[in-house]
Amino acid sequence: MTTAEKLLVAEGLSVSLGGREILHGLDLTLHAGEVVGLIGPNGAGKSTLLAVLAGDTHPSAGRVQLLGRGYRDYSAREAARARAVMLQDPTVSFAHLVRDVVEMGRAAWSSDQEISRDIVDTCLAEVGMDHMQHREITTLSGGERARVALARVMAQRARCVMLDEPTAAMDIGHQERTMHSARRIAAGGDGVIVVLHDLNLAARYCDRLALLDGGHLAAVGTPAEVCTTERLSEVYRWPVSVSRAQGELWIRPTPGAAQPDNQPFG
Repeated sequence: MTTAEKLLVAEGLSVSLGGREILHGLDLTLHAGEVVGLIGPNGAGKSTLLAVLAGDTHPSAGRVQLLGRGYRDYSAREAARARAVMLQDPTVSFAHLVRDVVEMGRAAWSSDQEISRDIVDTCLAEVGMDHMQHREITTLSGGERARVALARVMAQRARCVMLDEPTAAMDIGHQERTMHSARRIAAGGDGVIVVLHDLNLAARYCDRLALLDGGHLAAVGTPAEVCTTERLSEVYRWPVSVSRAQGELWIRPTPGAAQPDNQPFG
């Protein structure tokens, strides 16, 4: 993977909010053709890191380069063509039609309506929302809205796709379909960074994982390198068992177990 094109490079990232340092000197690279998962406990800094990588939050130290350029060198339209972001909360307050929301992903591109129409059709079909494209988005469930948000992001046709907990509101089937879509995007030569809480889903679909703990990178590497019993138990402050089943990692907490070293939640 190290010989692949570098789509996104973050070096020495630190972020301070309200006088408190949230991220501490992080380095991370996204290569073309890979899916990188951001994992870690609540409050570890995953969403903050994704916001900095997307250019929506400025670091207090360090830098981010998107396709070899800093965000200050991009116009808003250029940045939208280079990276697409699905936020953790995909709520749309107005009663737009599903199709209209997905078409918003084409706003940064040319006005060729035929090309955009075909792309929107393809993205709606991929997330299984083509049959609901004329529904008002405010009438949909949380999982359905998340699928619409994913289709909008895919419609941007950006080289870097950033997804913040895209599967959180989805049933198991649509979780799998969403991660299949992430793999398809990477297979086409683009890159995906995705925040996930489901460690088994992350281990199954991501090429590399970045494990955050208290704003620090506890580990970066393949799922097998990052997801060890000792490391996950320490970071999540709960006994975690990591084993293999049919060639895949199987990660599960120990039910009802006491926390290691009687550490409080934090």
